[in-house]
Amino acid sequence: WVLPLPNQFGSLWVNFNSPLVWDMFAISTYFSVSLLFWYTGLLPDIATIRDRAAGMRKKVYTILSFGWNGNVKTWQRFEAVSLILAGISTPLVLSVHTIVSMDFATSVIPGWHTTIFPPYFVAGAIFSGFAMVLTLLLVVRKVLGLENYITMFHIESMNKIIILTGSIVGVAYLTEFFIAWYSGSEYEQYAFINRATGPYWWAYWMMMTCNVISPQLLWFKKIRTSIAATWILSIVVNIGMWFERFVIIVTSLHRDYLPSSWTMFTPSWVDVGVFVGSIGVFFTLFLLFLRVLPSIAIAEVKLLLKGASEQAKLELIKEGHLDKEQVAEYVESLEKFDSVKQEEYAKI
Repeated sequence: WVLPLPNQFGSLWVNFNSPLVWDMFAISTYFSVSLLFWYTGLLPDIATIRDRAAGMRKKVYTILSFGWNGNVKTWQRFEAVSLILAGISTPLVLSVHTIVSMDFATSVIPGWHTTIFPPYFVAGAIFSGFAMVLTLLLVVRKVLGLENYITMFHIESMNKIIILTGSIVGVAYLTEFFIAWYSGSEYEQYAFINRATGPYWWAYWMMMTCNVISPQLLWFKKIRTSIAATWILSIVVNIGMWFERFVIIVTSLHRDYLPSSWTMFTPSWVDVGVFVGSIGVFFTLFLLFLRVLPSIAIAEVKLLLKGASEQAKLELIKEGHLDKEQVAEYVESLEKFDSVKQEEYAKI
């Protein structure tokens, strides 16, 4: 019995040996903690909006702010809770994707029965996650005029993580082939040869091109500091990760142990509808979030602006609080921020 689904077979116990049940516990825990972490971080900002709103909007934001009053005790509790939730979320990232990978790894299907799946899925999740964030972030940055908050330094740093995780995923793909050969299992070997050269060869090589080859372009500084190139590559990675799931599921199942059961996968209108509909639901929720809640954490930005912002440093330089070496080092570091006007420093 798979726990999230309704039980239609009378009084049956949950099968705790099934990774689908582990999935239910892992994903529901991860969802709960992520939702709490996201909403907790929003509380100071919702209170800020509440204090400036009027009429019905004020009433709604008053309910959503949970009585936030901004005193010292409230901030202390906020910082403590944020730290605890961050600490819980980090191992959950590893556990959730490990357990999801076990849906495949604990089976006996050739192409699935492999111990590399847990770390490979974790790396793949970080890889595709950063790519998806960049896809959305770069558009929002331009449309909402957030260039002074989301700088080239942030974008370039994210691109470096994409290079790293993309390379890890590439090594995992090659390791799968090596283990299939080293295992001596002809079924395992055939499953991987069939992936690369069989009827679904195009899906496999699309996955390899998008996930392994294309991120290597980010080694070039000119590409990883180009907004247009970064955005295009982030979409390419998203497409590649979709093909990865397609390759794992379809190419392992379409040819079974018996040639009489071999077939080709053809998506039904329901499959296409669910896929397109899920993308539609995601973008609807994302746009609603941008419409009714702050896209950048106001409280965190205000906290940083006072001492660490470029404007604050400029004031310190004008007032003579920094020596010449510190100023030179700081001005040199500003090259990574595309929104900073260097000529302001030349006047001082």
